[in-house]
Amino acid sequence: MTTTRKLMLGAALATACIAAQAQTIQTTGSMVVVPATGELSVPNDQAHVTLQVEEQDKDKTAAASRVNQKMKQGIDIIKRQDPQATLKSYGYYTYAIYAEPQPVTPQQPRAVPKTRPIVGWRVGQYLEVVTQNLAGLPKTVSSAQSLLNLNGLQFGLSPAATKKLDAALFDATYKNLEERIGFIAGSMHRTVSDAVLETLDFEGSGNYAANDRPMPKAAMMMRADMAPEAASVAEPSFEPGESTVSMRLVGKVRFK
Repeated sequence: MTTTRKLMLGAALATACIAAQAQTIQTTGSMVVVPATGELSVPNDQAHVTLQVEEQDKDKTAAASRVNQKMKQGIDIIKRQDPQATLKSYGYYTYAIYAEPQPVTPQQPRAVPKTRPIVGWRVGQYLEVVTQNLAGLPKTVSSAQSLLNLNGLQFGLSPAATKKLDAALFDATYKNLEERIGFIAGSMHRTVSDAVLETLDFEGSGNYAANDRPMPKAAMMMRADMAPEAASVAEPSFEPGESTVSMRLVGKVRFK
Protein backbone atom coordinates (compact mmCIF):
# COMPACT_ATOMS: atom_id res chain seq x y z
CA MET A 1 0.00 0.00 0.00
CA THR A 2 1.40 3.37 -1.01
CA THR A 3 1.98 6.19 1.45
CA THR A 4 -0.75 8.29 -0.17
CA ARG A 5 -3.33 5.56 0.21
CA LYS A 6 -2.33 5.03 3.83
CA LEU A 7 -2.85 8.72 4.54
CA MET A 8 -6.24 8.76 2.81
CA LEU A 9 -7.34 5.68 4.71
CA GLY A 10 -6.21 7.22 8.03
CA ALA A 11 -8.13 10.43 7.33
CA ALA A 12 -11.28 8.50 6.44
CA LEU A 13 -11.05 6.42 9.62
CA ALA A 14 -10.56 9.59 11.73
CA THR A 15 -13.59 11.24 10.13
CA ALA A 16 -15.68 8.15 10.75
CA CYS A 17 -14.63 8.07 14.40
CA ILE A 18 -15.54 11.76 14.91
CA ALA A 19 -18.93 11.21 13.26
CA ALA A 20 -19.57 8.19 15.43
CA GLN A 21 -18.68 10.14 18.56
CA ALA A 22 -20.97 13.00 17.53
CA GLN A 23 -23.85 10.60 17.07
CA THR A 24 -23.34 9.24 20.56
CA ILE A 25 -23.82 12.67 22.27
CA GLN A 26 -27.07 12.44 24.18
CA THR A 27 -29.22 15.59 24.49
CA THR A 28 -32.24 14.00 26.10
CA GLY A 29 -33.20 15.96 29.20
CA SER A 30 -30.75 18.76 28.43
CA MET A 31 -31.54 22.14 29.98
CA VAL A 32 -30.65 25.15 27.81
CA VAL A 33 -30.73 28.77 29.00
CA VAL A 34 -31.69 31.04 26.10
CA PRO A 35 -31.51 34.87 26.26
CA ALA A 36 -33.73 36.90 23.94
CA THR A 37 -34.26 40.57 23.18
CA GLY A 38 -36.94 42.69 21.55
CA GLU A 39 -36.50 46.23 20.26
CA LEU A 40 -38.79 48.83 18.74
CA SER A 41 -38.02 52.32 17.40
CA VAL A 42 -40.89 54.80 17.48
CA PRO A 43 -41.23 58.57 16.93
CA ASN A 44 -40.97 60.71 20.05
CA ASP A 45 -44.22 62.39 21.10
CA GLN A 46 -43.17 64.43 24.14
CA ALA A 47 -40.72 67.19 24.96
CA HIS A 48 -39.13 68.25 28.25
CA VAL A 49 -38.05 71.90 28.04
CA THR A 50 -35.94 73.60 30.71
CA LEU A 51 -36.10 77.39 30.87
CA GLN A 52 -34.16 79.70 33.18
CA VAL A 53 -34.14 83.31 34.28
CA GLU A 54 -31.18 84.95 36.03
CA GLU A 55 -30.52 88.50 37.16
CA GLN A 56 -27.53 90.27 38.73
CA ASP A 57 -27.66 93.42 40.80
CA LYS A 58 -25.90 95.14 43.69
CA ASP A 59 -29.25 95.09 45.45
CA LYS A 60 -30.38 91.54 46.21
CA THR A 61 -34.00 92.64 46.48
CA ALA A 62 -33.94 94.28 43.06
CA ALA A 63 -32.45 91.17 41.43
CA ALA A 64 -35.00 88.90 43.08
CA SER A 65 -37.87 91.17 42.08
CA ARG A 66 -36.85 91.10 38.41
CA VAL A 67 -36.51 87.31 38.49
CA ASN A 68 -39.93 86.90 40.05
CA GLN A 69 -41.52 89.26 37.56
CA LYS A 70 -39.93 87.67 34.50
CA MET A 71 -40.75 84.16 35.65
CA LYS A 72 -44.39 85.07 36.22
CA GLN A 73 -44.63 86.72 32.81
CA GLY A 74 -42.86 83.77 31.16
CA ILE A 75 -45.25 81.28 32.75
CA ASP A 76 -48.23 83.32 31.56
CA ILE A 77 -46.84 83.33 28.00
CA ILE A 78 -46.32 79.56 27.96
CA LYS A 79 -49.79 78.89 29.34
CA ARG A 80 -51.31 81.03 26.59
CA GLN A 81 -49.29 79.36 23.85
CA ASP A 82 -49.72 75.79 25.14
CA PRO A 83 -52.61 75.41 27.62
CA GLN A 84 -52.13 71.61 27.82
CA ALA A 85 -48.47 71.82 28.87
CA THR A 86 -47.40 70.80 32.37
CA LEU A 87 -45.25 73.38 34.18
CA LYS A 88 -43.01 72.96 37.21
CA SER A 89 -40.87 75.63 38.90
CA TYR A 90 -37.72 74.57 40.74
CA GLY A 91 -34.15 75.49 41.65
CA TYR A 92 -34.58 79.03 42.98
CA TYR A 93 -31.11 80.27 43.95
CA THR A 94 -29.42 83.37 45.39
CA TYR A 95 -25.62 83.69 45.31
CA ALA A 96 -23.35 86.48 46.49
CA ILE A 97 -20.84 87.98 44.05
CA TYR A 98 -17.51 88.79 45.71
CA ALA A 99 -14.90 91.32 44.69
CA GLU A 100 -11.89 90.02 42.82
CA PRO A 101 -8.85 89.40 45.06
CA GLN A 102 -6.09 91.99 44.89
CA PRO A 103 -2.96 90.80 43.06
CA VAL A 104 0.09 90.23 45.23
CA THR A 105 3.61 90.94 43.93
CA PRO A 106 6.64 88.94 45.09
CA GLN A 107 8.08 92.03 46.80
CA GLN A 108 5.07 92.46 49.04
CA PRO A 109 5.09 90.76 52.44
CA ARG A 110 2.59 87.99 52.90
CA ALA A 111 -0.54 89.41 54.52
CA VAL A 112 -3.31 87.76 56.38
CA PRO A 113 -6.10 86.89 53.88
CA LYS A 114 -9.01 89.26 54.15
CA THR A 115 -12.64 88.44 53.52
CA ARG A 116 -13.59 89.73 50.11
CA PRO A 117 -16.50 92.16 50.17
CA ILE A 118 -19.80 91.37 48.45
CA VAL A 119 -20.25 93.53 45.36
CA GLY A 120 -23.51 92.09 44.03
CA TRP A 121 -26.01 89.25 43.95
CA ARG A 122 -26.95 86.62 41.39
CA VAL A 123 -30.54 85.37 41.58
CA GLY A 124 -32.25 82.85 39.32
CA GLN A 125 -34.90 80.19 38.90
CA TYR A 126 -35.68 77.25 36.58
CA LEU A 127 -38.91 76.21 34.90
CA GLU A 128 -39.64 72.78 33.43
CA VAL A 129 -42.24 72.47 30.68
CA VAL A 130 -43.56 69.08 29.56
CA THR A 131 -45.66 69.06 26.41
CA GLN A 132 -46.91 66.80 23.63
CA ASN A 133 -47.67 69.73 21.36
CA LEU A 134 -44.51 69.30 19.30
CA ALA A 135 -45.93 71.17 16.31
CA GLY A 136 -46.38 74.32 18.40
CA LEU A 137 -43.17 73.89 20.40
CA PRO A 138 -40.98 76.26 18.32
CA LYS A 139 -43.48 79.09 18.72
CA THR A 140 -43.91 78.41 22.43
CA VAL A 141 -40.16 78.44 23.06
CA SER A 142 -39.63 81.52 20.91
CA SER A 143 -42.31 83.43 22.82
CA ALA A 144 -40.83 82.43 26.17
CA GLN A 145 -37.29 83.35 25.10
CA SER A 146 -38.20 87.03 25.11
CA LEU A 147 -37.96 86.71 28.92
CA LEU A 148 -36.44 83.32 29.75
CA ASN A 149 -33.37 81.45 28.54
CA LEU A 150 -33.62 78.03 26.91
CA ASN A 151 -31.39 75.89 29.12
CA GLY A 152 -32.19 72.35 27.97
CA LEU A 153 -34.37 70.27 25.67
CA GLN A 154 -35.09 66.53 25.67
CA PHE A 155 -37.43 64.55 23.44
CA GLY A 156 -38.89 61.24 24.52
CA LEU A 157 -42.02 59.12 24.81
CA SER A 158 -45.03 59.96 26.91
CA PRO A 159 -46.27 57.42 29.48
CA ALA A 160 -49.34 56.76 27.32
CA ALA A 161 -47.21 56.01 24.25
CA THR A 162 -44.96 53.71 26.26
CA LYS A 163 -47.94 51.79 27.60
CA LYS A 164 -49.30 51.25 24.10
CA LEU A 165 -45.97 49.69 23.07
CA ASP A 166 -46.07 47.01 25.77
CA ALA A 167 -48.01 44.43 23.74
CA ALA A 168 -45.88 44.86 20.62
CA LEU A 169 -42.68 44.75 22.68
CA PHE A 170 -43.66 41.53 24.45
CA ASP A 171 -44.57 39.99 21.10
CA ALA A 172 -41.25 40.96 19.48
CA THR A 173 -39.24 39.65 22.43
CA TYR A 174 -41.05 36.32 22.61
CA LYS A 175 -40.74 35.88 18.85
CA ASN A 176 -36.97 36.36 19.15
CA LEU A 177 -36.90 33.69 21.85
CA GLU A 178 -38.75 31.24 19.58
CA GLU A 179 -36.28 31.90 16.76
CA ARG A 180 -33.29 31.25 19.01
CA ILE A 181 -34.77 28.05 20.36
CA GLY A 182 -35.23 26.93 16.77
CA PHE A 183 -31.58 27.66 15.96
CA ILE A 184 -30.38 25.76 19.03
CA ALA A 185 -32.60 22.78 18.28
CA GLY A 186 -31.20 22.59 14.76
CA SER A 187 -27.62 22.70 16.03
CA MET A 188 -28.41 19.84 18.42
CA HIS A 189 -29.98 17.81 15.59
CA ARG A 190 -33.31 17.98 17.37
CA THR A 191 -36.72 19.30 16.34
CA VAL A 192 -38.44 22.26 17.93
CA SER A 193 -41.23 19.92 19.06
CA ASP A 194 -38.68 18.27 21.37
CA ALA A 195 -38.17 21.54 23.25
CA VAL A 196 -40.24 22.28 26.34
CA LEU A 197 -40.17 25.86 27.66
CA GLU A 198 -40.06 25.53 31.43
CA THR A 199 -39.28 29.07 32.63
CA LEU A 200 -39.58 32.64 31.36
CA ASP A 201 -37.54 35.09 33.41
CA PHE A 202 -38.20 38.79 32.88
CA GLU A 203 -36.42 39.89 36.05
CA GLY A 204 -33.24 37.85 36.12
CA SER A 205 -32.11 39.51 32.90
CA GLY A 206 -31.52 42.80 34.74
CA ASN A 207 -33.09 44.78 31.92
CA TYR A 208 -36.77 45.62 31.85
CA ALA A 209 -39.15 47.11 29.37
CA ALA A 210 -38.64 50.83 29.64
CA ASN A 211 -38.92 54.00 27.69
CA ASP A 212 -36.04 56.37 27.18
CA ARG A 213 -36.48 58.59 30.21
CA PRO A 214 -34.62 60.44 31.63
CA MET A 215 -31.93 60.27 28.97
CA PRO A 216 -32.57 57.81 26.08
CA LYS A 217 -29.92 56.96 23.59
CA ALA A 218 -32.16 58.20 20.80
CA ALA A 219 -33.25 61.35 22.57
CA MET A 220 -31.90 64.72 21.47
CA MET A 221 -30.36 67.01 24.06
CA MET A 222 -29.70 70.73 23.61
CA ARG A 223 -27.95 73.23 25.80
CA ALA A 224 -28.03 77.01 25.58
CA ASP A 225 -25.71 79.43 27.32
CA MET A 226 -27.00 82.46 29.14
CA ALA A 227 -28.05 85.06 26.60
CA PRO A 228 -29.00 88.71 26.98
CA GLU A 229 -32.67 89.58 27.01
CA ALA A 230 -34.17 90.27 23.60
CA ALA A 231 -37.45 91.86 22.62
CA SER A 232 -38.23 89.01 20.22
CA VAL A 233 -36.50 85.77 19.27
CA ALA A 234 -36.78 83.93 15.95
CA GLU A 235 -38.44 80.54 16.21
CA PRO A 236 -35.95 77.69 16.71
CA SER A 237 -36.06 74.48 14.66
CA PHE A 238 -36.53 71.16 16.44
CA GLU A 239 -36.41 67.56 15.23
CA PRO A 240 -38.03 65.23 17.80
CA GLY A 241 -36.37 62.10 16.36
CA GLU A 242 -37.09 58.58 17.59
CA SER A 243 -36.71 56.58 20.78
CA THR A 244 -35.75 52.93 21.03
CA VAL A 245 -37.49 50.82 23.65
CA SER A 246 -36.22 47.36 24.45
CA MET A 247 -37.05 44.29 26.49
CA ARG A 248 -35.00 41.28 27.47
CA LEU A 249 -36.02 37.89 28.81
CA VAL A 250 -34.32 34.61 29.61
CA GLY A 251 -36.00 31.30 28.83
CA LYS A 252 -35.06 27.88 30.22
CA VAL A 253 -35.71 25.12 27.72
CA ARG A 254 -35.54 21.38 28.37
CA PHE A 255 -35.24 18.91 25.51
CA LYS A 256 -37.26 15.71 25.80
